[in-house]
Amino acid sequence: MNALALVPAVTFPAAAPDADGHRSIAGGALAVVILLFLVVAAIGFLASRWRTSPEERGLHSLDEWGLGGRGFGSWVTWFLLGGDLYTAYTFVAVPAAMWATGAVSGFFAVPYTIVLYPIVFLLMSRLWSVSRSHGYVTPADFVGGRYGSRWLSTAIAVTGIVATMPYIALQLVGMKAVLTVLGLGSGSNSFVNDLPLVIAFVVLAAYTYTGGLRAPALIAVVKDLLIYLAIVVAVLYLPGKFGGWGSIFDAADAKLSTTNPATHKPAGAVIPGVTSFNAYWTLALGSAMALFMYPHSITGVLATKSRNTIRRNAVVLPLYSLMLGFLALLGYVAIKAGTMPVDTDGKINAQLVVPQLFLDSFPSWFAGVALAAIAIGALVPAAIMSIAASNLFTRNIYRDLIKPDVTPRTEAKISKLVSLLVKVGALVFVLGMDQSSAINLQLLGGIWILQTFPAIVAGLYTRWFNKWALLVGWAAGMVFGTIAAYDVVNPATGKHFGGSIAAIPWSHTTVYIGVTAFALNAVVATLGTLVLRAFKVRDTADSTRSTDYEVDEDDMRVQPVPEELRTELS
Repeated sequence: MNALALVPAVTFPAAAPDADGHRSIAGGALAVVILLFLVVAAIGFLASRWRTSPEERGLHSLDEWGLGGRGFGSWVTWFLLGGDLYTAYTFVAVPAAMWATGAVSGFFAVPYTIVLYPIVFLLMSRLWSVSRSHGYVTPADFVGGRYGSRWLSTAIAVTGIVATMPYIALQLVGMKAVLTVLGLGSGSNSFVNDLPLVIAFVVLAAYTYTGGLRAPALIAVVKDLLIYLAIVVAVLYLPGKFGGWGSIFDAADAKLSTTNPATHKPAGAVIPGVTSFNAYWTLALGSAMALFMYPHSITGVLATKSRNTIRRNAVVLPLYSLMLGFLALLGYVAIKAGTMPVDTDGKINAQLVVPQLFLDSFPSWFAGVALAAIAIGALVPAAIMSIAASNLFTRNIYRDLIKPDVTPRTEAKISKLVSLLVKVGALVFVLGMDQSSAINLQLLGGIWILQTFPAIVAGLYTRWFNKWALLVGWAAGMVFGTIAAYDVVNPATGKHFGGSIAAIPWSHTTVYIGVTAFALNAVVATLGTLVLRAFKVRDTADSTRSTDYEVDEDDMRVQPVPEELRTELS
């Protein structure tokens, strides 16, 4: 069936803002959003019963609660990783960046996700094997076992927690954009304005607490189907509505070529110029290297049934990159459509572009489906991120530093409670601070998490590096990256942490700060190891074996998983 036939060729300006940002409530779209939210909430609460026996209800171990029983098959993993990596903020921010500044800050996400999957194919299957062999739940567990260093594993754990927190907050920013466009943020009572967001995250916290990783795994299926439907229909219908892709690119070029009064330079570019090439490719490469260092990405990997499940998904997940490319181009479509993303304060907020475009261009029921997909897209990654952060705290701070003899049941209880605190912290952050702070901290989080790459990835292939050299390299990368990011000033606002692109020290070549910090990290770790070896400084023992990195689900060296959980959850 032709998707164009499903959508009338008229516009629907429901909840269009006035000059001050005040909106009427888009009742039809809001009703659809509420209905779909109730559906996924029910799925989330039922998840605790999915493939669990009555005596296992309650999920009393981190393997059960935090990793879904380590039994997800190919289909569930595909939706879970897709829901984990392509978040609500992705669907809001990528086209918003295209609308505001063009390809350098927006379209880089497409090659970055393409570069990502060979990294997944090569690295994550080895991490899965060694983690299954030793019962590791977090990347810091692996680092601690590989290098025998509590200091290094604690550094990896703290970095993961700190980098994940603003990422969770950004999911709220994405959901808040949807609620604003629906007309729920325009009242004078701030409590009433924030109440829908609070309710949504209370429900999220409740079903994550009861269902663990099973909840976002099931919800991800609904979320991704809705996203695919919304984007396919939009890409087929909107270009014809607004004069074709040629007209759309001409409008985008005209807008982005205008001079920005704050910088006295063009606002952006449809195609990156020569001076932007280094920033473009380093941002894509560095982001690809960083993404699977995030705890939530590794959590999705460790929840799979087998190493081949990971490899199969690395082959087919690029389909999401195709969808992301189409999504990014909606930013240019919004330029041609004349979409005005006016926030509740009357100012332009690029984050509202895609929600406003859908609301302006489609009937209310379909706009509701698209907006629900974005809102639900916040629930899946936020749940996984909070689970991953709480697992890090429980395993690598509470167990390793506070109570080494903690039982698996107590570990699960602690992790459940910490996951609630993580969500509350993110909610308070978003409600109490402006969203630019969350964006800046997430940019900084990407730089930070990349500094865990040498310890984790090198450890998957070699034990050559000294643990102290890796720790010093990590510290050097963290300090340099933080200072360099602080020195980037937003020309429009005058605030620090205004971006993640800066010149390499003592040069005029601008690149992604995370890559420069990573290079410093790697050099310090290498030189430090050489020096320590020259002085014959003894290193600690490695608790892993070379054969641990190749085992699969049926290998006798794998720690046993209950038989009923070995059934593929698909």
